[in-house]
Amino acid sequence: MTLRVLVVGATQGIGRELAAEYAGRGDQVTITGRSAERAGAEAERLTADTGGSVSCLGLDLSRPETMADALRDVGQVDRLAIAGMVRDSNTVASFAVPAAVTLATTKVVGYAAVVAALHDRFAPGAAVLLFGGMAKDRPYPGSTVLSTVNAAMVGLVRTLSVELAPVRVNSIHPGAVVDSPAWVDKRALLEPLRQLSLTGELPTMQDIVDGCLSLLENSSANGVNLTLDAGRA
Repeated sequence: MTLRVLVVGATQGIGRELAAEYAGRGDQVTITGRSAERAGAEAERLTADTGGSVSCLGLDLSRPETMADALRDVGQVDRLAIAGMVRDSNTVASFAVPAAVTLATTKVVGYAAVVAALHDRFAPGAAVLLFGGMAKDRPYPGSTVLSTVNAAMVGLVRTLSVELAPVRVNSIHPGAVVDSPAWVDKRALLEPLRQLSLTGELPTMQDIVDGCLSLLENSSANGVNLTLDAGRA
């Protein structure tokens, strides 16, 4: 069966790799980006790279009031993954309210608004995946808001899995991903994290994509908040 897959926030990183995986399988994939132009260019590259069918649309999670209009042309959805985010560096001692509001709006309200806009278009057997991160459990300097919104994904999974039943809803929480755009230039930070890993390794984007596929495709995975960081003592 050909799946209709929507990946929100797929112009780079893990979201893009997940979209590529589904496109390569022959599924009908739609990707989004804050810039419709960038999303369009990435959709063309994904189509060329995978030989699949990839379309695009512009969607800005930091403006949740626009979600219904942005998604108006999307038909039935079998798989929804929401990976888009913005990054900030915020501490209680030096708290930038505008940046905090943007991140919280994007990650919590924006994610919920996407699901709300599509709630009556989920096909039988549909699954939703929300992206969080390990800052929820292991805060670091500057992660005050990021830790908070990643932890919010756990609550969002719980309520959405009940509200949308029988649609399945899960979240994935990667640690440092060695080849992701967010980490690839931070080798000095990666080595200490590698030493803390119980396997002596850190996840790759393909490792995280494999985890995403497990949550999206396993019909018994529901209400799961999956950590993928190779283990920590």
